[in-house]
Amino acid sequence: MRIVYLGTGEIGIPALAWLMDSPQVELAGVVTQPDRPAGRGEKLRAGPVKVWAQERGLAIQQPASVNKPDALAELAAWQPDLIVVCAFGQILKQPLLELPPQGCINIHASLLPRHRGASCIQAALLAGDECSGITIIQMDAGLDTGDMLAKRLEAIEEHDTAAVLHDRLAELAPAALEQAVSQIINGTVQPEVQIEAEATYAPKLARQDGEIDWSQPVREIATKMRALYSWPGSYTFYQNARGERKRVKLLPPVRVDPASTDEVPAGALREDESGDIRVAAGNGELVLGQVQPEGSKVMTAAAWARGVDLSQKLG
Repeated sequence: MRIVYLGTGEIGIPALAWLMDSPQVELAGVVTQPDRPAGRGEKLRAGPVKVWAQERGLAIQQPASVNKPDALAELAAWQPDLIVVCAFGQILKQPLLELPPQGCINIHASLLPRHRGASCIQAALLAGDECSGITIIQMDAGLDTGDMLAKRLEAIEEHDTAAVLHDRLAELAPAALEQAVSQIINGTVQPEVQIEAEATYAPKLARQDGEIDWSQPVREIATKMRALYSWPGSYTFYQNARGERKRVKLLPPVRVDPASTDEVPAGALREDESGDIRVAAGNGELVLGQVQPEGSKVMTAAAWARGVDLSQKLG
């Protein structure tokens, strides 16, 4: 079967590697997002899928919009029987979905219909789910609404961050993809319709979603920090020695102390008898680990606090 892969994010690379190595598949090429400005110099940088594909000599297309007629024509020239999509970053419209005879299938990092949308890994952690996983769907015009072709489950561990879970799900994807592709080739697909009443949505996260509200329960804050690491990350604001309001990133892991802090204002800083830096939250304290002040490198919270007025409130 002749397949074209559409993807940009690193999560799809193990599945792409399976497509390249599988004797069942002829990988015609890769379509990925255009290079984007990145870093302080705003230099153009290729995404991880392009870098991986270039290193292996694969044919690559990078259309600004994959749905435009010229991009569709270039894609059609590869004559795919099936298109495999994972973390591509563009919505596919109906002409593209109908281009290959076997349609398009998507690798989605959740147990659909739970957590449709772009931030599915973070949503599973924020919701306190016990399991996540990979679902392969036959794509339709909706947002992750197509019939399910294969699933693989992955338990969520107590201290998982989104970054750690992302990597485990990436390694889980090839087995699910192999099952779906084999069934398509053999004509044995048994699609499962998603139950709309069970659907939840995980919209794309923005940088401002990472700001910590210290009035929330301390365990919710710790969960949020794990869920948003490494994108968009968690942060709060403080005043530096010159009285300037600055952002400081807070990195997991952190410790939670559920002791009552009813008489302490949310966001209050203190150093305990062990030298740990604590922040008062809704119903306890968060013991900080590593932080990254605006314009500085990652450091321990204790090192950061040496230059900070501990009588202030964060936020």
